Amino acid sequence: MKDEIVIVDGLRSPIAKANGILNNLSTDNLGAIIAKELVLKSQIPYELFDEVIIGNVSQPADAANVARVIAVKAGIPQSVPAYTVHRNCASGMQAISSAIEKIKSDQGSLYLVGGVESMSSIPLLFQDKFKNFLTQLTYSKNVKGKLAALSTFEFKSLKPIIGLLSGLTDPISGKIMGITAENLANEFKISREAQDEYALNSHLKAQKAQENNALESELHPIMTKDSAFLQDDGIRYNQTKEALGKLKPIFDRVSGTVTAGNSSQVSDGACMLIVTTMSKAKELNLEPLGIVRDYAYAGLEASRMGLGPIYATKKLFDKTGTKLNDIDLIELNEAFAVQVIANQEAFKSDSFCQKTFNSNAIGEINPEILNINGGAIALGHPVGMSGARIVLTALKQLKKENKKRALATLCVGGGQGASFLLEAL
Repeated sequence: MKDEIVIVDGLRSPIAKANGILNNLSTDNLGAIIAKELVLKSQIPYELFDEVIIGNVSQPADAANVARVIAVKAGIPQSVPAYTVHRNCASGMQAISSAIEKIKSDQGSLYLVGGVESMSSIPLLFQDKFKNFLTQLTYSKNVKGKLAALSTFEFKSLKPIIGLLSGLTDPISGKIMGITAENLANEFKISREAQDEYALNSHLKAQKAQENNALESELHPIMTKDSAFLQDDGIRYNQTKEALGKLKPIFDRVSGTVTAGNSSQVSDGACMLIVTTMSKAKELNLEPLGIVRDYAYAGLEASRMGLGPIYATKKLFDKTGTKLNDIDLIELNEAFAVQVIANQEAFKSDSFCQKTFNSNAIGEINPEILNINGGAIALGHPVGMSGARIVLTALKQLKKENKKRALATLCVGGGQGASFLLEAL
């Protein structure tokens, strides 16, 4: 019998608005806090882990191979190797699938994985012109050379490059992510009102979940200088459609529909998981949270990257023989409200699926099982963390509701999609 791949348990930090409460906590320290707490909670001896694999997008210059820094700071012995993976918004998922591939190729059986992002820490960058000026000034060996270098200086070269904007601009299409969302609004004729309605519901669901402590079992508080950070802080309590309607488009300011209110939030957060086999879990007397039945990654046009979930899910369902009505819960990362709505439309469209996949429609997504605790529009989207977070949330929710199967899926900047098929035990 095939030894099933299981997730023993997981833990995440509360998600913080960027430049807010976690502003002064570095990527490696944030990740290390959650990694350490998860291992302590599991009671697995640190030295039993075969490797640590962590996803991160805006990798810090002062913590190269941040997974290794996190592992050591968390107490993992230095004899245990670690490496960082990067697949944009799917980096947390890539960490999970990398561990699975290691297990299936008999390179190990117990992995600490996850995703972390401090979008507060994404730096401002020097322009090349100013960098070249500093280089020439530094390496000039005499006064004449330094004067020559100084003569090339221009004050306008001091204008910084905003690293966050560069990172959110797709180098393939040349468009910032919000424009790829506008592309979907135009393709599927999705109105501003529909987007705001979706965003409103995300906040209302997240508010209800927070009030009912629905996510409490996946959260670990972060101690800050002043207090304990206990809950996701991006949720706008008592949000209204009227308030959302007052916000102006931020990507296409002339005829656009995508606003800050119907887009995911820029955030900080970390999520860690323990991946192993069913037999290893039994050997260690661990009760797994659930099974990773399978996963798939898919590629598509970068300018339509928001449709990544349907591309990856079609591939996953074809591989596993799964049907949409087999799924009890769906976590579809809310990069943009329009992107989620576009996927809902595409899933149920015979014409889209026939043209794209030469197949019938996948089916209509039941909104009652979609992101039932809210999504990234309300909670935030720390890009390296989100893939791991939606897997953890889906598995915890399956167990809570005594349901069987979940789909965790997201779009990936640059034109990709990722989907995981999960089962409760």
